[in-house]
Amino acid sequence: MSNLEERESPKTQDTDISQEHRVYLQRIRMEKLWVRLIQLLILAFALIFWEVFANAKLVDPFITSQPSRVLKTILRLYEEGVLFHHIGITCLEAFVGFILGTFLGTIMAIILWWSEFLCKILEPYLVVLNSLPKIALGPIFIVWIGAGTSAIIVMTLAISLIVTILEVLGGFLAIDEEKIKLVQTFGGTKFQVLTKVVLPASYPTIINALKINVGLSWVGVIVGEFLVSRAGLGYLIVYGGQVFKLDLVMTSVIILGIAATIMYQGVVYLERLLVKNKG
Repeated sequence: MSNLEERESPKTQDTDISQEHRVYLQRIRMEKLWVRLIQLLILAFALIFWEVFANAKLVDPFITSQPSRVLKTILRLYEEGVLFHHIGITCLEAFVGFILGTFLGTIMAIILWWSEFLCKILEPYLVVLNSLPKIALGPIFIVWIGAGTSAIIVMTLAISLIVTILEVLGGFLAIDEEKIKLVQTFGGTKFQVLTKVVLPASYPTIINALKINVGLSWVGVIVGEFLVSRAGLGYLIVYGGQVFKLDLVMTSVIILGIAATIMYQGVVYLERLLVKNKG
């Protein structure tokens, strides 16, 4: 009987731990649910107050527009067949610039980590380039590359590339030296150190660079479209401002916010996948 009780005791403990873990997970899910609910309520109340204040003339609807007028503008653009055309062009430019900026920036960071000598040479130039207003180089890109989508993507790349290099390189250099020495002690090559230690430990840094690049990519695209584009959400903002169609301006800004949010949530989803696979 004593042996039977000893055998059942671990099972009972496992059951208790499992139950506690289940309660903990349920609490986490409820917390996430409440966060989402409050976020949606804040957005809903903001839209309601915006509409009410505009109808009551507490704010000038000609300048600030209002949700109902924004909705009418979206429907009008859709009926004219240009809504998804403008959204598609801007999203394509932002996505390509985002991918290129992150990929090339990470590759450059790997090269600089690999060669300490090259890193020491280029580091001051990277700092200076990061402090320069890349937007001011827009006219040069237009003359150099030509007016069109390519110039806008290069503008996006110029804004996000240096930030990515510095962010990812900083993460590489912050890796615990003891872990690197441990791999080297067992005869690991520099490539093995990179693939087995540096890159896996730098996932959070790379994800943070992705999150930063979401905003920078949209900034680069809109600035590029301000300067040269004949289509896209940036073009609609400029056109709406020039002809005093401020409903069009606010509509384009809101669509930009939605598109940027979707891209950011894509990065968050990628982060969850990496954490899940790593776990």
